[in-house]
Amino acid sequence: MPPPPPATSPAPAAIRLGAPHPYLRTHGTKVARLHLLDWIVLALLVAIDAGLNLIEPFHRFVGEDMMISLRYPLKRNTVPIWAVPIYAVAGPMIIFIEEWLLFSVLITAVLTDAIKDGVGRPRPNFFWRCFPDGIPKYNNITRGVICHGDKSVIKEGHKSFPSGHTSWSFAGLGFLSWYLAGKIKAFDRGGHVAKLCIVVLPLLIAAMVGVSRVDDYWHHWQDVFTGGILGLVVASFCYLQFFPPPAGEQGFWPHAYFEHILHPEVENQVQLTATSNHHQGLDMRTNNQSLDSMEEGRRARCFISYTAN
Repeated sequence: MPPPPPATSPAPAAIRLGAPHPYLRTHGTKVARLHLLDWIVLALLVAIDAGLNLIEPFHRFVGEDMMISLRYPLKRNTVPIWAVPIYAVAGPMIIFIEEWLLFSVLITAVLTDAIKDGVGRPRPNFFWRCFPDGIPKYNNITRGVICHGDKSVIKEGHKSFPSGHTSWSFAGLGFLSWYLAGKIKAFDRGGHVAKLCIVVLPLLIAAMVGVSRVDDYWHHWQDVFTGGILGLVVASFCYLQFFPPPAGEQGFWPHAYFEHILHPEVENQVQLTATSNHHQGLDMRTNNQSLDSMEEGRRARCFISYTAN
């Protein structure tokens, strides 16, 4: 009677991943853990920008003849300072809650405030900041200004270049334009003008904020132009760091989605490979120990046989 066939372990059931679906609620925590270092850098950027606002900016020489172009009225801001984080940060973050926008805005803020402190360009309303009573006073030799206004107001008067309102606006709303372009596939060669209008709308809002800075006599037009370019360039770099170009086939999702969410089997395969290597290492060590024991037994038998002879 033939022996029964050896027992075999049942084949593992096939793992069915199924079609991927949008992880609108679950992938944020996973990606956040993967970018822990990035969150630390964000906190560092906040600290650096806070420190830059405490630094006394460079006091560029302001002569008597220069005051002709710096005697604009000291008006209130059409767009209050407290409103900038709301429309440039909180508003876009309602649409996408991630670190992406924060990088764009905070990098722009650090660059803007660092340039402000280094350049120290007087604002168009510097005369009334320096001489709030309207009575000018100049050095008899250099004809430089001798300000007698409030120190904090004068300090702020040396921060004209570039415009912080404008750079923040284009950093946040510019990033939003990139994001919307990817989500609605604005550059799919379909020729839909409505999509283009949606993409341009945030940029229009940012541009109008820049115009208000000139109208309020808080900035020269060069300050606004440079601030807009700075914010938009940083927003573009940050967007392309996290997302594919909007015109591409995969422009809808961020890079992290394709790397860690859409293809979790890659990570599982890495874990399985590591586990397999670990078990193989244990098996090899076990086999080596068994061979060593067999070798020692053989030598012992040979020694006993030799002694007996």
